[in-house]
Amino acid sequence: MLIDVLYAFAVVVAVGLLFGILLALITHFFGIEEDETAKKIREVLPGINCGACGFKGCNDYAEAMAQGKAKPNLCIPGAEAVAKQLGEIMGVEVEEPKDFVAFVHCNGTCEAAPAKADYQGIATCKAANQTYGGPKLCAYGCLGCGDCASVCVSDAICITDGIAHINTARCVGCGMCVKTCPKHIISMIPQEAATVVYCSSHDKGADARKACKNACIACRKCEKLCPCDAIKVIDNCAVIDYEKCTGCGACAEGCPTGCLKKVFFPDLPEDFSWN
Repeated sequence: MLIDVLYAFAVVVAVGLLFGILLALITHFFGIEEDETAKKIREVLPGINCGACGFKGCNDYAEAMAQGKAKPNLCIPGAEAVAKQLGEIMGVEVEEPKDFVAFVHCNGTCEAAPAKADYQGIATCKAANQTYGGPKLCAYGCLGCGDCASVCVSDAICITDGIAHINTARCVGCGMCVKTCPKHIISMIPQEAATVVYCSSHDKGADARKACKNACIACRKCEKLCPCDAIKVIDNCAVIDYEKCTGCGACAEGCPTGCLKKVFFPDLPEDFSWN
């Protein structure tokens, strides 16, 4: 009996060893050699595979860069530090990438934006949005279920008072929340932005005001107050052109509903890590 057990064990070991040798030989003779440049690039990238660079993930971006098909400054989460390292690997001068942060264009708090229904379904924004646009009277406002928070790679989003809030000191600018929001009310704006629009409503003034006390009412006062023609009311909602905006704050000071506000977005803390 013992001999039979030892014999079976020996057969299993022998078969495993044979397959191991065959696998090693196949890898040696038929394996695809990894591009050393792409490997070095991949080690520098943050590895969060957000797709903000325009590629499927960090591996695809690294391969494209190694082949000369992509610039070293496309990694938004990595910002200047990563771009500089990638430039050194590729031996090229790198333009300093612009820093962007995610921003929620909504201030429809529980107090400001009344509910039209009591939603009892699946607790996701995607599901709530498919139920007559969600429970809030404002059809454009944040649903507050936290789909954006669930995909945030830097734990920068929380849901407070019925709406999503982004801690821009932790936001790495990956844009995952932008892709996830079913209402499309999150956008990437320059970190240097000094004024923002806390609204996404496209209803006419009176209707927007009924749905949310903090809504843009398309009064166009901001347009008249802006000294550099940086703000326009488009489809009943104020939109800022950050290429023109000087951050003077005149529009925010004159906004009758307070949907325009002055802001300051700090840099990421020096000890921040994706791990």
